[in-house]
Order: sequence, then structure tokens, then C-alpha cells
Amino acid sequence: MTSDLDVVTGAFSYSGAAIARDLQACGRRVRTLTGHPDRAPADTAIEARPLDFADPAGLRSSLRGARTLYNTYWVRFAHGSISHEIAVANSRALFLAAAEAGVQRIVHTSITHPDADSPYPYFRGKAAVEQALADLGVPHAVLRPSILFGGSGVLINNIAWLLRRLPVFAVGGTGGYRVRPIHVDDLARLATAAGAAAETSVIDAVGPDRPTFLDLVTQIRDAVGSRSQVIRVPGSLIPPAAALLGAAVRDTLLTAEEYHAMADGLADTDGPATGETSLIEWIIEHSGTLGRSYANELTRHFRSGGKSKDRFLPNGPWYHARGRPIVPGWSEPGRADAQAPSQAPSDARRRRPRGACRP
Repeated sequence: MTSDLDVVTGAFSYSGAAIARDLQACGRRVRTLTGHPDRAPADTAIEARPLDFADPAGLRSSLRGARTLYNTYWVRFAHGSISHEIAVANSRALFLAAAEAGVQRIVHTSITHPDADSPYPYFRGKAAVEQALADLGVPHAVLRPSILFGGSGVLINNIAWLLRRLPVFAVGGTGGYRVRPIHVDDLARLATAAGAAAETSVIDAVGPDRPTFLDLVTQIRDAVGSRSQVIRVPGSLIPPAAALLGAAVRDTLLTAEEYHAMADGLADTDGPATGETSLIEWIIEHSGTLGRSYANELTRHFRSGGKSKDRFLPNGPWYHARGRPIVPGWSEPGRADAQAPSQAPSDARRRRPRGACRP
């Protein structure tokens, strides 16, 4: 008898939450492995178990009885004791636990252009994880997105946030490098379809729009009504500028690796679109709310309980006690996972109808 249970890592976060919603719409039971079990909504139907890589027996127990594991676990950048090398080892431990627990299929979210010989640790690490999955022998599918948007996504929202506040927005080099974002709900549909399939597959998860980065920034600026001047600067200036802005908002806006990888074309592919949602149309549709609040990556993933222990940081106790921002231009209190409050219902209307769950 086929199990009606699936396990999703990070079902209370971003892409994992979208996958979990899609699975539930298909009538599947969902259990999540999460590093933040305390963030589970009180009324959720999703069973939360800890994602503890140091407890392989616990992982096996949490995975036992599931048909498919949907893995979204990764780290965007090294922080504290967490590195890409550790994330690779953790991923191997998770896959091994799934195999030993009898999971029949694994759907793994990777990245466009993973490469064991890449100069970038992120892409080398992603290649190592894909190889570990291939070596495991469990039927699987690999989805390779470059950039996600929609819902509580960070990058597009924070570009808009900066454009609403800065008189000048710098683009590195010519800005002619292209990006191929996919809506998070389109990624979720690809994931659930891949989970229902039988064959092993690798899929570039990319949307229909392929703007240059300069065109993307200009489109966002025009959509939100910003008067910021978009200028080209030498690429070498982007990482220190991003670090300076990051210090101002107590976050990591953009790492040097992320900029150079994008400038090298690693956020683009030549293949056909596998997502349906137009990024440009979505930006226009959400122009009134895009970038109204700031999405803080460090708070989302590394600060306890979704609130910072730093009393002067947005989401810190001083900030909430005073009820107003201390950073000039911060327009409203913004949760780490809040892109804009009114965007969720619009995105929710895009979800698949119940029963439309097979490729």
C-alpha cells in the first residue's frame, strides 16, 4: 500500500512552505523536518519534527513511513559555525537516513549550473550534494532554480526596498548578465509533479522571463515609482558596497560570490521555461506593495525565534517596544519572512486546484 505521507524540510519557511501547501492541496499528509520547530503555527496540520543532523536515529524515525522526501535544506552563505562543507555533510546524513528509513523517492532542490570544479563554494557544494544523491541509489529528481520570487522571497523585494530609499542604485559592470527567476509556487508544482513521477530526472526550474540584471532593476524601479538613478559601476565595487549596506541593515544583502556568479551567467540557462509565471508581470501586479518592508535573511535563518537578540535591530526587543524603526527610511516593522502583507492572497490565488496533482 502506497503511503499518503510525505516529508518536507523547512515547511514553515519559504520554498518548503510552498511545496507543503501544494502537497496538502493534493490530499497528501505532510510532516516537516525543521530547525525551527517552535515556529510551527498553532493551527497547522503539518507535524513538526526537529531537523537534527547529529541524531541519525531521530532522522530515520521522522522519515519512516514517508513515500517522498522533498529536500530544500541548504545554506545561502557561511555564517558562524555553518559552512557549505558542513551543509554537504548534513545533506548526506539526511539522504542516508531517508534511504535507511525506506523512503521511496527524494526530490531535491539544487541550483542552476552546479559544478564540482566551480570557483564558488556554493556551486561546488551543490554539485557534491547532487553526487551524494546519485550515489545513494534511491529514485530521485533534482530541481535546479536560480532565483526564486513571490511570497516571502528576499532578492526581488529587497531590490525594490533599496530603490524606494536610495537616490542611486549601482549595477556592477555592464549589467548585461541575465537572470532566470521562477515563482516559488511554480517550483512547488514542479516538485510535487516530480514526486509523483517514477523516473530519475534533472530539471532546470526556470521561468519564462530572462531579463538582463540591468533591465530587471530598471523594471522594478519603474514599477514602484522610484526616482533612484540606476548607474553602472565597476564590478569590483559591488561587494564592498553591498557589505556597507548590509552593515546598515544588519543583514547580508549580497555576497561577493553571489555577485560574481551572477555576473558569470550562472543565474541564467538556455533551455525552455519550466515555470509559467512571468516575473515582469508579477512585478507590475505587486508594484504597490513590493519593497514596502525589508526581508532580513539573517533574522529569518539565524536569529532565535525569528526575533533578534540585538535590541537595536528590527525584530529586536527595542524595536518592538518603541513600535517604530531606528534605521532611517525603514518604513514599517518588517518580519523576516514578510515581503509585503498584501502579496500573499494574490499569490495564493495562483495555487493549483485540488486534484490537479499529476504531471
